[in-house]
Amino acid sequence: MNRPTHLLSVDDLADASFSDLIDVRSPAEFAEDHIPGAINRPVLSNEERAEIGTMYKQVSPFEATKRGAALVARNIARHIEESFLDQPKTWRPLVYCWRGGQRSGAMVSILRQVGWNARQLAGGYKAYRQRVVAELAELPRRFDFRVVCGATGSGKSRILQEIGRLGGQIVDLEALACHKGSVLGMLPDRPQPSQKMFESQLLQALRGLDAGRPVYVEAESRKIGRLQVPEAMIETMRAGRCIGIEVPRAERVAFLLRDYDYFLNDPAWLNGRLAVLKDLRGGATVTRWQDYASTGRWPELVEELLTQHYDPLYARSQRHNYEEFGERRRVVAADSLSPAGIVAVAAEILAS
Repeated sequence: MNRPTHLLSVDDLADASFSDLIDVRSPAEFAEDHIPGAINRPVLSNEERAEIGTMYKQVSPFEATKRGAALVARNIARHIEESFLDQPKTWRPLVYCWRGGQRSGAMVSILRQVGWNARQLAGGYKAYRQRVVAELAELPRRFDFRVVCGATGSGKSRILQEIGRLGGQIVDLEALACHKGSVLGMLPDRPQPSQKMFESQLLQALRGLDAGRPVYVEAESRKIGRLQVPEAMIETMRAGRCIGIEVPRAERVAFLLRDYDYFLNDPAWLNGRLAVLKDLRGGATVTRWQDYASTGRWPELVEELLTQHYDPLYARSQRHNYEEFGERRRVVAADSLSPAGIVAVAAEILAS
């Protein structure tokens, strides 16, 4: 049986031609995750969706459907007036909801009645999400990952980004996760995305890569903040070739004071994060570190954090997790992590 021409399969989504991708789910659903590039034009608000769900369970499906139809029609009319009136007759939007049902169906039906060639994503977001999970279980294994390793403060993220600017292929997991990957890695002004959004963004990044060329990544744990790196991704990274960045400790301290300069403006926030380490490093040690932060003794704090916390953890975790970390890894010495020094290290890595 042929699929109606206005329906588009998720299998054809990457190659489809459309003017706009419209997500008609509620703002809360959209915020948790959405297809990259989509715009949110909800046919039910968060409150309206909750109202209809409650009515469906407590009153009757029929009463809920009547109320929902009125709200959906009203919201679609508002979107046409506020967002779509300037669109030409050639406009070809693709619309989706949770599972390709009534919400996107109602929007597509009205838009097609107007005369626009609107299409509906069969299976909706649910079908897209299933595709994300399936691809992330297989796609990472196609790549030759070159893993940039180095103790905390070695400038790994900056070097990785510079490799990208110089033309190398990179996947910046910490940028996707909005986190620097340690107990002090959370960014004060950038909350982490949801797990689903992280995976959508990761898949989009992987789809844009050439499997015939090496891909550079930073050595990571299975978790970046509260987000889990997909199993196929972490396994393939851990089997990749390691490139060790070695930097004098004094230079690492100076770099961290620049790279984490936002700590200097909020010692109280930092002290709250340091408190998490009490079980691991002892109350007396953490209290001393908190005193360093409160009194602005930043070089001393960073020096002790490196020698007593980060460096021991790093050596143990890398040897345990990365097959190439030992004698077979390539070592790149970096005497300076100035902007010019970072460019030089990135260029040396790419030249090998």
